[in-house]
Amino acid sequence: MSMPGFALSAPPQLMPPKRAALAHIPGNEGWPIVGNTFRVLADPKGTVERAAATYGPIYRTRILGETSITMLGPEANELVLFDQTKLFSSTHGWGSILDRLFPRGLMMLDFEEHRQHRRALSVAFKSGPMKSYLTALDAGIKARVTQWRARPGEMLFYPAMKQLTLDLAATSFLGTGLGPRSDDITRAFVDMVAASVAPIRKPWPGTQMAHGVRGRARVVSYFAEQVPIRRVNGGDDLFSQLCRATHEDGALLSTRDIVDHMSFLMMAAHDTLTSSLTSFVALLAENPAWQQRLRDEVQALGLVDDAPLSFEQLEAMPLTEMAFKEAMRLKPPVPSIPRRATRAFSFKGFDFPAGTLVGLNPLFTHHMPEIWPDPDRFDPLRFTDEAQRGRHRFAWVPFGGGAHMCIGLHFAYMQAKCFIRHFLYQVNVALPRDYQPAWQMWPIPKPKDGLRAILGRN
Repeated sequence: MSMPGFALSAPPQLMPPKRAALAHIPGNEGWPIVGNTFRVLADPKGTVERAAATYGPIYRTRILGETSITMLGPEANELVLFDQTKLFSSTHGWGSILDRLFPRGLMMLDFEEHRQHRRALSVAFKSGPMKSYLTALDAGIKARVTQWRARPGEMLFYPAMKQLTLDLAATSFLGTGLGPRSDDITRAFVDMVAASVAPIRKPWPGTQMAHGVRGRARVVSYFAEQVPIRRVNGGDDLFSQLCRATHEDGALLSTRDIVDHMSFLMMAAHDTLTSSLTSFVALLAENPAWQQRLRDEVQALGLVDDAPLSFEQLEAMPLTEMAFKEAMRLKPPVPSIPRRATRAFSFKGFDFPAGTLVGLNPLFTHHMPEIWPDPDRFDPLRFTDEAQRGRHRFAWVPFGGGAHMCIGLHFAYMQAKCFIRHFLYQVNVALPRDYQPAWQMWPIPKPKDGLRAILGRN
């Protein structure tokens, strides 16, 4: 299902190599047809760690219907993400996962086309628009946390945070709330993300992929009807910025480009930030000493209750930034990153043919004990300048790296600091006695039961 002018057309394909061409790589492709898909869905961290212990940091596997090569560690991250020789395609890496759902989002473009679109989109992340977003974030977060404070006690934190991040994305990115369509658009994004890793890759009736494709149609319809309105009326929000953005030749972005970029950016700002902020709060609940250290940092800003947060005050929250980085180390919002080789290459003694699907795993790298001693312990001081000196620059990659470094990373830091300012100013958080939240780690980490959290008034 698609709108006229928005037919989903796949990019020209890099053909996967024959399975025999990868047989010299050690590994196990799992069960017939489904391969290791269900193992990875059930326990992505454990599955990769066991495979690495058995086969080494480069091994062969089969997930979502295709044989691929997993490459682990900072050196592999640097090879694939830095990629100055344009050896690895993001378009063809993410394509089989996201083509039906988030086609031609910025992450889905390659090389010169990616550079041109990133340049056009960068106008929405410059200082002026970012200050406008901060104003909207500050007001929206304060109002919601005030509501939470009025009802102390146990709550399911993840769904509450998910609704907040969607509302914030709507006000910051769209300049207005979603209004009566809020529930429908929220459900559409949930369906699209769930479909992205569904074992059945065709939109057959009743499948997750069918729900995801219908969700995309609703999101496309919503954004497409708004584009001409924004081009006339304008505004400081991200959507209006994109509607006025131009390519290097002065041409406006097309309606399809705007729709594709907006649906992808909304998903990223909504789902990945929900994941990261939820894990951040869970870790603060488990580590009350760090919760108090960050609260002390917030109070040292000297802000009265109604004072908005400024850009300069964001810089005065280094402990909060380090703690947020540590939360993303422990639970990276994108635990695995696919790419496809545009031509043959060699790495660490193995030869790989053109078309090889390569998978990086930030979740594994972020828990390598030789880089991160006692890797499961929450320790924000891993991110002091001194502690980071000498550490491989691709040992921590929650935002990716190279040309595809997340364009919204400064927005993420801004929202995290703004959230912590209001959250720790107004409330304290703990977990119920003897409660250990279980996490689904792939495709985007989230607590399986919604995260039971106990809020108390400060």
